[in-house]
Amino acid sequence: MVNNSSQPAKSQQPAKSQSKKQSSEKAQQGFSLAGSLFAKYEVADSGGYISQEFQDFGYRLAVELDDLQHKSLYMRLAKTQPRQRLERALSFVSDAQTVKSKAKLFMWKLQQLKQEKQSE
Repeated sequence: MVNNSSQPAKSQQPAKSQSKKQSSEKAQQGFSLAGSLFAKYEVADSGGYISQEFQDFGYRLAVELDDLQHKSLYMRLAKTQPRQRLERALSFVSDAQTVKSKAKLFMWKLQQLKQEKQSE
């Protein structure tokens, strides 16, 4: 027998899908979607693009030294200077207690480490 009316034939299928939906909602009450975990956090984006690892390290150096005006200098240093030398100079600066300019002390120590390497 064929139903010629414009209404679809009623079946038990929608009731089954609703019960499955209700059971899946109950199972998900304790969990949240991965995308929603980070929804409440906002990232301060100043419009810059960091695509390489040395750029990130240079930016972190500028932040540690409180010298964001010269972040391009630190990015260039991170690209051209050995990482160990930069980390040693940063460690020296972070160990210093009272310093007027962390950036000046960092550059001085970097120069000292470079001279030590050349004299060896």
